Amino acid sequence: MAQIEIRLPKMGESVTEATITNWLKNIGDAVELDEPLVEVATDKVDNELPSEAGGVLVKRFFEKDQVAQVGDVIALISTDGGAVIENTEEVAPVPKAVIEVEKVTADLTAHASNGAVDKNGPSGKFYSPLVRSIAEKEGVSMSELESISGTGQAGRVTKKDILDFVASRGKAPVIAQSNAPVASVAPAAAPTPAAPIVSGGTGFLSSIKEPVVIPNPGDEIIEMDRMRKLIAEHMVMSKHVSPHVTSFVEADVTNIVNWRNKNKKEFEKREGESLTFTPILIEAIVKAIKDFPNINVAVSGTNIIKRKDINIGMATALPSGNLIVPVIKNADRLNLTGIAKSVNELALNARNNKLKPEDIQGGTFTVSNVGSFGNIMGTPIINQPQVAILALGAIRKMPAVIETPDGDFIGIRHKMFLSHSYDHRVVDGALGGQFVRRVADYLEGFDINREF
Repeated sequence: MAQIEIRLPKMGESVTEATITNWLKNIGDAVELDEPLVEVATDKVDNELPSEAGGVLVKRFFEKDQVAQVGDVIALISTDGGAVIENTEEVAPVPKAVIEVEKVTADLTAHASNGAVDKNGPSGKFYSPLVRSIAEKEGVSMSELESISGTGQAGRVTKKDILDFVASRGKAPVIAQSNAPVASVAPAAAPTPAAPIVSGGTGFLSSIKEPVVIPNPGDEIIEMDRMRKLIAEHMVMSKHVSPHVTSFVEADVTNIVNWRNKNKKEFEKREGESLTFTPILIEAIVKAIKDFPNINVAVSGTNIIKRKDINIGMATALPSGNLIVPVIKNADRLNLTGIAKSVNELALNARNNKLKPEDIQGGTFTVSNVGSFGNIMGTPIINQPQVAILALGAIRKMPAVIETPDGDFIGIRHKMFLSHSYDHRVVDGALGGQFVRRVADYLEGFDINREF
């Protein structure tokens, strides 16, 4: 009987696992080539995975809410209409990762616990259904679970991490090296001039306890959805990793407003695209990054990684109220029209939940347009592992002093605030302030006679 193994594909440069959220086919169902087979969710985006072969679905190795690693076999497709294989039968080769899980869960010991493990630990860490299941069956307490240094995205504990922990009980503690280290400050008995930064530590972060809130009568309790949990985890991690500083600059964008009003209809007629302020602002940011390349960096331990590419992430609100950050790749190689097309396409795909994993990977600097909500300024949180983010405030008509050769006078100008948050470990106030000032200079110097 010819069988095709369906494996979990690589879905981004930093994505190592995915949660099975829904099977679109049941065992015994016919499946066409490239027909959607299963829905999966990563910490980046939700996706439908198409079948890599046509035939009959005969086995599923993972069920809903279980976590699979990239490369794991998740299903078998029979291409010659062979007999259906029940999930409980082991007649086909099983991935090593699945064998390890079955061995651990089958070999219950006196350590087994009857209590359920919470989704989130006291430190705010999220634990996947598979990790919680193993912890419950192996009697791993929450305090032990919190002590495991995860190797997953944002320090998350993976299946391998907890299996290693279980195997090492009674031996030397296992300290895993994380690909995405979460920095924490080691607790000290007294203040010191420079507190050490510990990668993947379990001191300060694990000692933070979230308050337990008792709902009042009539209160509504709404559980966070999966994406909101991931956003919350990422934001808390970022504030712990990076000491945030924000610099503010006010920019006169009257020339930009007048130029856009004059050209937006012709632009839409010629390009078939609407011309918003966002691509014009991104163009100025890209120019400033070229002038100050040390803004376009990332931090890994004590190393500074200077990025060659300029990939601009644009924070985008989804209809659900959640946030996602699609990325304009190599924005420095695009003209204004190219940036406008990229902005519109990514925003449309985000609203329609059609972003691909690669659309939200590789950002080196992020822009957040808080002005779209009527806000004049904001203090955005850095999108790790980047070191800076720029919030764009609302454009407003303001009275201003206008200097002319004939003297000063009061006039109506279009102005906006730029709020630049940056990682003070590697970006000092001088660099952070000069950068946002340079962005404002490019905006104020916009050529009113420019052609697109």
